[in-house]
Amino acid sequence: MPPFPENFTWGAATAAYQIEGAVGQDGAGQSVWDFFCRRPDAVQDMSSGTVACDHYHHYRDDVGLMQELGLQAYRFSISWPRVMPAGIGSVNPQGLDFYDRLVDALLEANVTPYITLFHWDFPTELYFRGGWLNRESADWFADYTAVIVDRLSDRVRHWMTLNEPQCFIGLGHRTGYHAPGLTLDWPDVLRAGHHAMLAHGKAVQVIRARSKQPAQVGFAPVGSTCIPASADPADIAAARSAMFSITRPDIWHNSWWFDPIFLGSYPEDGLQVFGDVVPLRSGDLTTISQPLDFLGLNIYRGQIIQAGADDTPTEVNYPVGIGRTLMDWPVTPEALYWGPRFYWERYKTPMLITENGCSISDWVALDGGVHDPQRIDFTQRYLRELARACAEGVDVRGYFHWSLMDNFEWAFGYTQRFGLVYVDYQTQQRIPKDSARWYRTVIQSNGANLD
Repeated sequence: MPPFPENFTWGAATAAYQIEGAVGQDGAGQSVWDFFCRRPDAVQDMSSGTVACDHYHHYRDDVGLMQELGLQAYRFSISWPRVMPAGIGSVNPQGLDFYDRLVDALLEANVTPYITLFHWDFPTELYFRGGWLNRESADWFADYTAVIVDRLSDRVRHWMTLNEPQCFIGLGHRTGYHAPGLTLDWPDVLRAGHHAMLAHGKAVQVIRARSKQPAQVGFAPVGSTCIPASADPADIAAARSAMFSITRPDIWHNSWWFDPIFLGSYPEDGLQVFGDVVPLRSGDLTTISQPLDFLGLNIYRGQIIQAGADDTPTEVNYPVGIGRTLMDWPVTPEALYWGPRFYWERYKTPMLITENGCSISDWVALDGGVHDPQRIDFTQRYLRELARACAEGVDVRGYFHWSLMDNFEWAFGYTQRFGLVYVDYQTQQRIPKDSARWYRTVIQSNGANLD
């Protein structure tokens, strides 16, 4: 197997609310996740991100762990209400100072910062003004982006606007499974989604206009992936069609979120399914479709598709007994080949795998270590498929493992562990798992040791 491209970037990823803790400290405001976690039965173990991994106070040690792992890059998010407690208006200097110190520590450790501007912690004060349902949310986000770019772009070159709008819109506003916990009808869901994409476009404009050095800009949606049931060209065509077709109302359709940003239009089949409900104004699509330097893809699994009658894409059941992670997600390594391949064919934009990993049942062994051979096997299988995509000319430029450390896993609370580093939430002790040491060898060899 050929190694990955010479300039391939190896990293790990986190999100602010999942690791920082220190909610409300040093002048920080609160987010929709803070009040959502107080709702009875909203979170599986009735926990919250109030303390989480206390990264806010342990960031130097955590950067030291990144250095120990040999990470070349670290993807993290900014907490909007930590920097702007009300979401707009006054800036909290202590909040900005934290990210200043974090960026400096990363650069001192020779770890390149990749910043995600929004990873779900929408300011509570703005939620009470309509949140993403308010068209002004796009301008609120642009103003917040300007604050961050003005402060950090002298040292930060890599930016992502939004993380997984399918989740914070679909799970947050349609099913109520995530914050803010709404169960809206489709017109309001799509209105919120349109405003989020408009916010993305305006943020890109702000970054381009205000960055103090040349910037690399992208965004990181869910990369829903279809895997052909066989090498038959008909199955491959069916899987490709399924990835970008809209046949029923659903929040997970790739083309609904990708096409406006990369192709400058909503997909026609989506408009037929949803009807005339998008609050589209003149110039919106021009704003949304700002040129991007990369597409971030969060890929964990794929759905198997075959060509049915008249070559219609048809879902195939997973094999009986297929391996599953603790999240009950099927282990489908081919997703990291077919996903990047199909997205590259359609959008011709360089890609980063901005999230990939697995939750398994980790604990500290009697010898003091955390032994996670399943995570090593999972990651090796997926990376071998990603290497195959690269070898065939798919322009993938980096891989960020989810996650650097165990953390607050949203509605699952602390019942899921995705980290390369084990976190004891009682003592805040960090223990690099066997997978962390293995991942270091992958980075050192640029993936040549995956055979």
